Amino acid sequence: MKTLKKRLNEGIASVYVIQGDDFYLFDKALNMIKNACKITLDDFNVSNFDSENFSLEKIFEATEMLPMIDSKRLVVLNGGTIKDSEKKRLEQILLKIPKTTCVVVLDYNKNFDFLKKSFTFVDANRLDRETVKKLVKAYLMRENKDISVDALDALIDSTNCYLTRIMTELSKLICYDLENQLITKNMVDDMVVKDVEYSVFELTEALSKKDGDKALKLLSFMDKDSGVFSLMSNHFRRLFYSSISDLNNGEISKLLGVKEYAILKARQLAKGFSKAQLKKINKFFEEYDCMVKSGKMLLSNALYLLVFNIIYV
Repeated sequence: MKTLKKRLNEGIASVYVIQGDDFYLFDKALNMIKNACKITLDDFNVSNFDSENFSLEKIFEATEMLPMIDSKRLVVLNGGTIKDSEKKRLEQILLKIPKTTCVVVLDYNKNFDFLKKSFTFVDANRLDRETVKKLVKAYLMRENKDISVDALDALIDSTNCYLTRIMTELSKLICYDLENQLITKNMVDDMVVKDVEYSVFELTEALSKKDGDKALKLLSFMDKDSGVFSLMSNHFRRLFYSSISDLNNGEISKLLGVKEYAILKARQLAKGFSKAQLKKINKFFEEYDCMVKSGKMLLSNALYLLVFNIIYV
């Protein structure tokens, strides 16, 4: 977002392609571009296209229209899909739009990835932990609220650092106790719905401490989620790689395609197991994965058997 702000100060590009995994940042980037265009008459100068009304001819017409009163028109492609046969035509349209038009492609699912090579790319992936902390503190200051250090850490952990989730949870936390200016960790624990990835982290932590009761309680909240097995498998694979590697956290994070903070936490959790135990646990995941995929075992049964095996490994 800092890069986008700097670019907008230098001048407005003709086309922006926004991709990433944090939808809050999509909205923020779009608003920044719209504000830079100084559009005041949305009804006349903003055109939106999605999967329902996507049409190359209509998009072409929208980009060719002159703005009314404002100096810029904004055309927004809000997700959607495009046929392979239409890709070249869309690129040609966007390469020739008038200087009075700005196009923003909100590419949630990378269906418009082919446009990145020709136009301005905006990264809307999750921000680093320290930047998120600053944004949360600034937002709460505007709301005449504050948050304790441990509460902020718990909020970021529980939402897996997604600003989309964080902003939703903050709206609840702000109204939780109108008499109290400070948001505490107890409030976060009571109110915030935990991201499944963080729940997997908590489950792994409980298993590393051989806390079977807590592990089973956590699993009971997650066993209906079909993605939990894969998340647990990836998590324990990360623990194993982190425990046997001599590389630093940054190098491992690049190799595994995760945040450096995730490797830091993985190395902390890995201390609860020996290297031999982690190797054996990963073998369990391979065996149960084959059994589930072959229909020999239900996914929920596999999860509970894994937990018992890990506790007594």
